[in-house]
Amino acid sequence: MDDLWFDPSQTFIAGAWHPAPATLPLIDPSDGTEICQIARGGRAEIDAAVTAAEDALSGPWGDMPAFERGRILNRIGALVMERVELLARIEARDVGKPLTQARADAIALARYMEFYAGAADKLHGETIPFLAGYTVYTLREPHGVTGHIIPWNYPMQIIGRSVGAALATGNACVLKPAEEACLTALAFADIAREAGLPPGALNVVPGLGAEAGAALTAHPGVHHVSFTGSVGTGKLVQSAAADNTIPVTLELGGKSPQLVFEDADVDAALPFLVNAGIQNAGQTCSAASRILVHRSRLAEVTDRMADRYAALRVGPAMADLNVGPLISARQKEIVEGFLAKADGLEMVRGQIVADAPAGGAYVAPALISGATPDHTLAQDEIFGPVQVILPFDDDAEAVRIANGTAYGLVAGVWTRDAGRQMRMVRRLRAGQVFLNNYGAAGGVELPFGGVGASGHGREKGFEAMYGFTTLKTVAALHG
Repeated sequence: MDDLWFDPSQTFIAGAWHPAPATLPLIDPSDGTEICQIARGGRAEIDAAVTAAEDALSGPWGDMPAFERGRILNRIGALVMERVELLARIEARDVGKPLTQARADAIALARYMEFYAGAADKLHGETIPFLAGYTVYTLREPHGVTGHIIPWNYPMQIIGRSVGAALATGNACVLKPAEEACLTALAFADIAREAGLPPGALNVVPGLGAEAGAALTAHPGVHHVSFTGSVGTGKLVQSAAADNTIPVTLELGGKSPQLVFEDADVDAALPFLVNAGIQNAGQTCSAASRILVHRSRLAEVTDRMADRYAALRVGPAMADLNVGPLISARQKEIVEGFLAKADGLEMVRGQIVADAPAGGAYVAPALISGATPDHTLAQDEIFGPVQVILPFDDDAEAVRIANGTAYGLVAGVWTRDAGRQMRMVRRLRAGQVFLNNYGAAGGVELPFGGVGASGHGREKGFEAMYGFTTLKTVAALHG
């Protein structure tokens, strides 16, 4: 791949590139061809990365003042902004997302670095009133070595919100990117090196989840694990971390609803209703895969969403259309398996462009109506461009349907009634609730995470920095 200035068949450990014992093919989801070979790291490489992180903590990185860490993160952000177009091209080809969406991810990565750069020296403890003769205060300290396992759908954004917060608080990171899409993770490591991040503060070991990922989560030298991915793998990660009694942040996806009430501004809602379901071909943890509509507006909303769906165009990432391919042939098979369960339901599909390469993992977006709330299409996370429209008759039923899955990540509420807005905020089981919008333009500053099968812990914003630190209480008796 001509855009790469580093060798993706190597690991990045202790500030330098190292050959891996084996490699894996990286496939372009737009046409099914091989992009390059990537490193297949394993236990030995994870061991080396953890040792490098430990050395960084006992060296210049561990002694560095918080404001100096912030300066380095600022330089990383500036270098990312200088290379936005290059990173966008790499991400688009690697993940398959349209170029415009990949560009937004690169800009978001820079924004995360800027945010955490400014926050690095603003994480304070507090003093606590106590008994006479005592001064009691708290300190926020880094965990130490943090493990980061990120998925293939938003590599740059998740690096920003996970690694950015961990570095800002003084941890040393070992990052295991997804084997399906790891190029921007490696690019980020080299950019961080160029910006002056000390060796070992960030290490990147690509490889298979069952090999490098399992070795990282079970490593006795890791003090915190951040994982974004499937529920099944998240349970394995948490189980492995439990053996070492370390904290885990889990972000495991969702089946997020948007609720459209009878007084909703449908004109304002429509772009959010559709875009939040098809962005990145629906391969988004917070995708609005369920659209709940008051029965009095059901026909109108269904018809207007159907018109938008019929106009959607699907094609190669570099064509920069509405929707790109899914990440892999395997993911395409999974999504098509779900769609095969739509017999007897009404469905409107987008269109795959005629010149889309035959080897690409393309699935036409599907808008489905006529399902019941307990149908598998309305319960399971499909991770593809599929949305289900479900009617409700009153507020109580809307809440029951919205809360009627195992997940609890995000919800959107469309109503002009301020009282209803506040009632919905209280009653909906979700980590984020958006009123008359959905996603808030990404919201680098906004804490993000879920409840139930969506996981626990929070990323993004200042709240993430609490998760990447441990609280120490100091009680001084001075008489």
